[in-house]
Order: sequence, then structure tokens, then C-alpha cells
Amino acid sequence: MSDGSSFYITTPIFYVNDVPHIGHAYTEVAADVLARWHRQSGDDAWLLTGTDEHGQKILRTATANGVTPKAWADRLVETAWKPLLKTVDIQNDDFIRTTDVRHEVNAQKFLQHLFDAGHIYTGEYEGYYCVGCEEYKQPSDLVDGTGEFEGQPVCAIHSKPVELLHEKNYFFRMSTFTQQLLDLYESNPNFVQPESARNEVISFVKQGLSDLSISRSSFDWGIKVPWDESHVVYVWFDALLNYITAVGYGQDDEEFARRWPATHVVGKDILRFHAVIWPAMLLAAGLPVPTQVFGHGWLLVGGEKMSKSKLTGIAPSQITETFGSDAFRYYFMRAISFGQDGSFSWEDLSARYQSELANGFGNLASRVIAMVVRYCDGEIPTAGEFSQADELIRGTERRATAAAMGAVDRLAIHEAIAAVWELVDELNGYITSQEPWALAKDPAQRDRLDAVLFTAVRGLGTLAVLLSPVVPRATARLWTALGGVGDVADQRIDQAWEWTGGTHVSPLEALFPRIEATVG
Repeated sequence: MSDGSSFYITTPIFYVNDVPHIGHAYTEVAADVLARWHRQSGDDAWLLTGTDEHGQKILRTATANGVTPKAWADRLVETAWKPLLKTVDIQNDDFIRTTDVRHEVNAQKFLQHLFDAGHIYTGEYEGYYCVGCEEYKQPSDLVDGTGEFEGQPVCAIHSKPVELLHEKNYFFRMSTFTQQLLDLYESNPNFVQPESARNEVISFVKQGLSDLSISRSSFDWGIKVPWDESHVVYVWFDALLNYITAVGYGQDDEEFARRWPATHVVGKDILRFHAVIWPAMLLAAGLPVPTQVFGHGWLLVGGEKMSKSKLTGIAPSQITETFGSDAFRYYFMRAISFGQDGSFSWEDLSARYQSELANGFGNLASRVIAMVVRYCDGEIPTAGEFSQADELIRGTERRATAAAMGAVDRLAIHEAIAAVWELVDELNGYITSQEPWALAKDPAQRDRLDAVLFTAVRGLGTLAVLLSPVVPRATARLWTALGGVGDVADQRIDQAWEWTGGTHVSPLEALFPRIEATVG
């Protein structure tokens, strides 16, 4: 059982150079499921998301569209990024923008603190810079260009040419934290997960860290360096600070102490920023490092990472308009092992929707409710004696709850859903084997019918509680049909089988209607 401690979880803040695709929504849903789960476990949960609005990439995009960077960011936030949260039912507690005053002012405080402590110095730097990544690249990060970019070094992630830059900048003495970071990874193996991500980070840091250029002077769209306004803060140094400026750093010590540190859910392509640069910054400032950095895999379409630049971006609404937000959330959390790459296909989505949601969970709910209405006039029966089959279902409710709780502790969302689905499958098998429709025909079997329907209703309620973080709309409707007390999202998920309800069920329309149209 939870002790009510803080569970602060963040998504990355996303660039506003373009509209979101399902890769962004995937990260949002994962963090939302974890936040909802911890909230239902009694933890003091807090979910932060937001947008990254500074840097050269945003400046160039805005200029190309004939508007100021701030006007461009305002437009994208209101027409694309905040609507995304509604599209996939994200229950975030805060939304931070790096153009917010609360962020800019307190990011400058952090920077000034590091400068005053001697962690920042002036230097010159020349290197290949990828505007798409907003990052200087090492030769090992580049590949030879093909097609129109033949003969040019290009970013391995964006497949676009990098730029050779030479600037006088301010540098963060990151190299001095090499050993402290290695000690952190050694003493806390869970700091970076999954294991593949941890190994990658350790290998990278063991090669030795260079100092980090943290300012730019060739353009002015960004937070001003407080002691030298001819420079703006490097966009990643700026962006990483959102995780603390959003929870009171520099202005509300009580709130900061309540929330920090955080669990960061990020794509593996930005793992090093979060697992190397960010903890080094915090160590320099004398602040606690994050609880955990979890680098999830990429969504692949046709074998390639989801991206607008490669024209493989799919808008979340293309899926939700046909299948609904619950199906979106369920599919991406169940079909992909969280932490690994996963391939998306319309065919797999459609197949899982029909077999697992419509036929598995949805049909189970409809059948049980309909039988209670038909055979008991909607009154949930009370049970006298339980058979071994009934007790097995009760045991599965407890076992599935415990297994799902353990999986969520490891951020293994796919394993948590799989554990809950054992109860879905067992309940379906239980209904088939117990044949309540046959029992209803024999008055002598009335007690047995009552025990079966009681057991089935209890199991359904447990499923509603356990699946609430994943499919909140469907479970809210099921909860109402079951006569559950209060809101299903307020029920203790770690004691899901102990849910309480009223005396009657009410009719339930299909939770996941059949979809006949061809999609994709």
C-alpha cells in the first residue's frame, strides 16, 4: 500500500516547430498511464508536460512562415499541442512553456548560480551542429549523405546536413562530473532504465566527457545569459530546467521540496541529455538528481522512426477518429514492450481492437451486465456458497492486481496490462464453462446462478478499477453500469478487488463497437 509519497513524472517538452504525431502521443500516454496508476495507488502524483519554444530550429521555422518565434509558438501550442492532450485523454497537472516568465526568470537564477560557483567559463568552439537535434555532433554521430546531400556529412537521426559552426561561447565544466556520474550509475542501477539504455549511457560516459557549450551568440531567440545579454542560453540547457522551474525552483521552496525529484520518460534519442547532461547540471547546483530516467524505444512505420522530416508522421486524430482515444491508449501501451522499439501498423491496430477490446473485454462486460438484467431484473445477486471455480476467479483478481502493481513499479506498462488481461481471459472462460444461461432455465440451480453472476460482477468491477488508467472512458461507463460508488478513477488500484458498489446494474451499450470500415 502506498504511503502517499510524491510521484512526479514528466514527459519531454516538445519542439513547436511542427504539429505532433503519434510518437509524441505515445510518450504522453505512457506518462499519463503511470501518473493515473500512482494517483489511484494513493501517491501524491503530478504529471508535467509542455513545449520547448526557443532555439535556432524554432527561429528558422517561424521566419520561414513569416511570423515571430513567439507568435509561431503561441499558434502551435493552442492549435496543436494542447489539443493533442484532449485527443488522447491526458490528465496532466501542469503545462509549461519555456517562454513562460516563471521558467525564464528561474532558469536564469540557476545559470547565475552555476556561474557564481565557478562551473561556467568562456571559450571557443568549432564543430558540426545539427539544427534538427539542436546539438553539436561528434564524427561518430554523422553518416555520409546520399541523393541531394551526397558528399556532405549528415545527421544520422535527421538525414540532413549538419553545419560547421565556430563561436565564442560560455561552457559548463561537465567533464569534472564524469566520475560522479559513473558512481551514480553504479550505486543506483535503476537511475537509467531499461538496461540497454543504462549500458549505452555508461559506455558513453566512460569514454570521457567534454565540457558543454551552453550559449549561442549568432542569434537572439532564447533566454538571455544573465551576465552577458549578447548570448542566449543553449536550448537544451534551457529546456532541461523546465522540470524544476515548473515545480517551484527559485520561487516556491515548499512546492519544490514536495515534488522534486522526478521520473523522466523520454525517447531514447534524447537519453543522453537527460541521463548525462541533466544530472551533471543538478550535481553542480547541489540539487538532487532525478529519481529515474527511462528511455523508451521508437515507434517505427515501415521500419523507420516516426518523424515529420521523413514524412512518416501520423496524426493521433487519424486513429482516434475511427477507433477512439481508449483504443489508442490501449494499443500503444499493450502492443509495444515499453522501453523497446515497436512497429505500428493499421492492420495490427484493427486486429487487436476487434479481438482484445471488442470481443475480449467489451463483450465480457456486455454479456455479464445483460445477464444480470435478464435473469435478476438488474439486481446484483448475493452469493451463499462459492465453488472452486468461483474462488479461482477471486484469486486471479488478487494475483492480477499484485502482478500489475509490480510491473508498474518497473515502468513495464505492457506487462501490467498483460497481467490484467489474464483476468479478462479467465472471466470469459469462467462464463463459458459455468453456462449461466443454462443455470437460469433450472429453478433448482438458482443459488448457483446467483453465485456465478455475483462472481462475474465482482470480477468486472475489479477490471474497471485496474484498467481505469489505460482506458478511462470505457471503464467510467462500465463503472456506472455496475453501480460503482464514486468515480472509478478514485478507487484504490492496489486493492482493486475490494471495490464497492450499489445493489443494481444498469444497461450498458457496447464499450468498443465493432468497426467494419477499412482504415489506413
